[in-house]
Parts: sequence; structure tokens; C-alpha cells
Amino acid sequence: MSYNEVRGTGLAAVCPVIEEGSTNLKDIKPGSYKLRNMCLEPTKIMVKEQGVIKGSEPQWSKTTLLTRQTTNLSEIEADLKVGPDGTVELKESDSYSLNLAPITVQLPGGERVPFLFTIKARPNTSGYTSRLAMSPGNVLASWRPHAFHRSCLDPDNGDLLFAGKELEASGNLTSFGGKIRVPSYRGSTFLDPKGRGGSTGYDTAHALHMRADDEELEKENLKRFDSGAGQVVFSVAKVDPSTGEVAGVFESVQPSDTDMGAKVPKEVMVQGLWYGQLG
Repeated sequence: MSYNEVRGTGLAAVCPVIEEGSTNLKDIKPGSYKLRNMCLEPTKIMVKEQGVIKGSEPQWSKTTLLTRQTTNLSEIEADLKVGPDGTVELKESDSYSLNLAPITVQLPGGERVPFLFTIKARPNTSGYTSRLAMSPGNVLASWRPHAFHRSCLDPDNGDLLFAGKELEASGNLTSFGGKIRVPSYRGSTFLDPKGRGGSTGYDTAHALHMRADDEELEKENLKRFDSGAGQVVFSVAKVDPSTGEVAGVFESVQPSDTDMGAKVPKEVMVQGLWYGQLG
């Protein structure tokens, strides 16, 4: 199909399906494979929120998608090893894949929940960054150390973390998964309506100079690259030995956007279909 035939139809956001194949997972012979053209298509997104009755347990609520047909992850490549006993080891190998998708959903009560759908693994780059703080008169610029949320720190050594490495998942063909690290929904140069940002912009809202150091406003004033942890699990449901195609379902649980540290993240569950080609 040509670009003009696909444009506006939503087909570009739909992962391929295996028309003919087998549900016998033993058709995937033990060995090392290159998994290409891996695609993840969310079909159901739920958000955990507090129950209506006071003191009740939080429940998963169904949501309405607001970002149309722009939710899938595609062009992902990975190394896949299948053992004689059915064990699986997957390591994403293509760092240029489309493995980040900003999505916004709406809860039944009308609240909108943005989040960054991803399967990026735990970050592995450490370093130091600074915040460019503009003076109220917008004349002088000075560098000030930027304070980071604890979720941006490596739990092993306390280093600051920025870029994510590729996903590593393990298990068996019916259930293999791994931990993911969700980057900040907003970049460091994003400015809120008050002109406050992570690496540029004002320190505080101009209308509240006298309360610039208030702890109550600290979360809104001090913007952070606020990443969070999650996990994803895959399951193989169908395979076509003649073409090397595999398909199945996945489920990921990850945090929502925090407005650069100003809000408490919500738990988001993404369920859907995945597809790939073994070679």
C-alpha cells in the first residue's frame, strides 16, 4: 500500500498479525535468533485509582484513549535465545527503534492521565547536570545545581541516571519479562505556563516572589527529570515456522507522568498484542 492509501486510516498503528500458524510453541526450535520488526500494540489501558468508598482498596479503572492511533511501539530489534527446556532470554539490540510513545487517557471521572509508554530498561548513563536559572529581570543568567528526584538515582551507587539501555527479559515462552525505566514525560527544556523548566526558565512563579522558598511550592518550582520504574511481561501465543513470525500478548505496569516532580504518579497498566520476525 502507498503512503496516501495508509494515511488517515490508522493502519500504521496496527501491528501485523499471523493469519496462519501454530499454537504449538515447540515449533520454535532451541537456538539463537534475531528478533526483527518487533511491534507492540496496546489494546487496553487501565489506571489504578482509589475506590469511591473511603478506605477501600485501589482498583484498576478503564480509560478512554485521547491520543488516537499513535500508541504502538515498532521497529524494535532484539537478540533472542531459546533453550532446550523452553527458557527464553531477550535483549533489545536496536537503540534507534520507536520504543517511546506519549499517550494520554481519560478516567471515567474526567481526569486525564498522561504517560510515556515504553519498554526501555533501567538507565545506565550517569553524570551531572545544572539548571539555568534566569533572573526576574531576564538580564542575568547563572548556573545553579539541579536537584534530582530519588527515582533518577541508581539504587546501587547513587549515580544520576539519564539515558535508558535496552530491555533485557527472561523466563519461558509462555511468560518472559523484565524491568523497565520510564523517562520523564517532559524534557528538560519544557516550560510550564509560569515559565518554569528543568534546565532553563524561571526558578519561581513571578506572581509569588515572597513565597519563592515555601516548601509548599517546592515541587511546582523545582522541576525534575523524574523517571520511574516498571515492568513488562510477554507471552508467545502463535508461531509460523515457515515465515519465522511470532506473536502474542504483553502486559506492562508503569508510572504515569508526574509533571516533572509536581504530582504523585499513578500506576498505569497497558495490555496488548505484540509481533515479531525470527531470523
